[in-house]
Amino acid sequence: MYARGVSDKPAAKSAEDEDETPTLRQSLHDSLAALRLVVSTHRGYAAGIASFGLVASALPAAIAWTGRAIVDCVERAADGGDPTLRTQAMWLVALELVLVAVMTACHRGAGLFGSLLRMRVAQRVNEAILEKALHLELADFETPEVLDRMTRARREASYRPMSHVDNLGGVAQGVLSLMGLGALLGALSPWTVVALIVATIPSFVAELRFGKEAFRLFSWRSPETRKQNYLEMLLARADYAKEVKLFGLGPMFLARYRAIFHALWAEDRDLTVKRAAYALLLGQISMLVFYAVYAWVAYSAASGLITLGAMTMALLAFRQAEGSLSGLLSTASQILGDRPYLRTLFSFLEHQAPDHALGTETEGPKPDDGVRFENVAFAYPGATEPVLKDISFHLPPRHKLALVGENGAGKTTLIKLLTRLYRPTAGRILLDGLPLDQWEEAALHRRIGVIFQDFVQYQLTVGENVGAGDVRAYEDEARWTEAADKGTALDFVRELPKGFGTQLGKWFDDGRELSLGQWQKIALSRAFMRKDADLLVLDEPTASMDAEAEARIFARFRALTADRSAILISHRFSTVRMADTILVIEGGRILEQGSHTELMARGGRYAHLFTLQAQGYRD
Repeated sequence: MYARGVSDKPAAKSAEDEDETPTLRQSLHDSLAALRLVVSTHRGYAAGIASFGLVASALPAAIAWTGRAIVDCVERAADGGDPTLRTQAMWLVALELVLVAVMTACHRGAGLFGSLLRMRVAQRVNEAILEKALHLELADFETPEVLDRMTRARREASYRPMSHVDNLGGVAQGVLSLMGLGALLGALSPWTVVALIVATIPSFVAELRFGKEAFRLFSWRSPETRKQNYLEMLLARADYAKEVKLFGLGPMFLARYRAIFHALWAEDRDLTVKRAAYALLLGQISMLVFYAVYAWVAYSAASGLITLGAMTMALLAFRQAEGSLSGLLSTASQILGDRPYLRTLFSFLEHQAPDHALGTETEGPKPDDGVRFENVAFAYPGATEPVLKDISFHLPPRHKLALVGENGAGKTTLIKLLTRLYRPTAGRILLDGLPLDQWEEAALHRRIGVIFQDFVQYQLTVGENVGAGDVRAYEDEARWTEAADKGTALDFVRELPKGFGTQLGKWFDDGRELSLGQWQKIALSRAFMRKDADLLVLDEPTASMDAEAEARIFARFRALTADRSAILISHRFSTVRMADTILVIEGGRILEQGSHTELMARGGRYAHLFTLQAQGYRD
């Protein structure tokens, strides 16, 4: 099973993965969406960041100009000895101190508000992803493309949207700072502005290239990340531990986990080494350009073409401008690198299930009609063959229906169609004369109580596990007691250390583990929590119970469901014979239907299987 599903080799990069860079229009849409998300999360924090950033952007040029004034003032004071110039120089130093202090305070203030806002944004984005997951169709959770998109969206949700908006703000601040510094340098010599651009453009091109390469790796390896997560779960979860240990699977799973990491790490290593090499080379170019400007400014000052103050200002402004432009271009490349991630995030949040009309009805026109399947077929997305074909039957109110068939015949799929977890690809299903698509979802689900074969074992208290069957009575202990009594769980629940307050599972302190049979009784009790449900669906409800417990449950089953319809899936023919109607499903079709007596008299598939099983019990 596992060997076919999780290989130790990363998947090949598909053409689709190679072409995930969004268009300019999409990028603008996503950037604006990220900006709206961040600002709307906390307008006060966002306003604080913008205000501090605006003030900070004007200060580098002011500081450079003040430095020039200080040096010129000191130079004139040294030549002429005018004491007022010395006083003026001290005031200018004090002014620069204030400017630097204000700039430092602005950076600190923006950082403070940014940290506070970042935590709020991360929580909001994660909530948005989880809320979207709540509205996905069940088929979406079984579609690798949707799961990969959600994996990528969640992986950097805690920081990427806020980082993108930070980068947008950084670009705006960098542009304002460069405008002031560029004006100072341009007044001295236009060639300094040209040199500034020459010193920074190459690194921008390199960053842009490596940013795209980094996201390409990020995109295509999503399936491998899910495989690693699955392997971690197999190795670290208690419910897998006993089988992993017993079969000696641990070392093999760990080796596969390690192999996937090393294959992915090799790509990261190569990218990091190339990035560092380019950074070193381009950094040397930038340094040579700076010192060329330095030499020209020093020569001009030594020749008397400019003052020492102008030289100081030019060097300070050039160094600051180079840093600002380099940071601006680096930030711009990060913004471009954010584009594919944001497209992944917002495309997931904008993902729409197939265009199904949302029902609004809460009752049907024929309350005494029950459930009808009319020529229903179902195929999984992308599948060539349907799982169910031409399914038609009628379940009147208060009748009992049993589904019999081999594993994979389509029995559980039929139940998922009835509960609208799946939607038919052909035909229709009606409840009380109303097609399921026209029912309001909550109203439909209140009408049906279900226990699936793979029911969830919640790591919660006993009461919460039972109460999960009806969220409206989730904390109603009287309802817990009533449901547990119907599900035959009450006796062992009362023997637990804290009764309904006992923590189940081993994930949390004082957790108590139950046997599979006890868990199944909890799940059965959960189904009985739905008082409004006039249809009870039991998918292998006693598969993990002993014979005595099974006999007790089915001895009470008819009494408990006397005023309800019921659908029972079971491989034990001794339990299904009590149903009013039995459907024998084979190959996705109804092969036979009728009562136990009718089917036995017919001598067909059901009679053959019943006889084989009965013979096994006699032998």
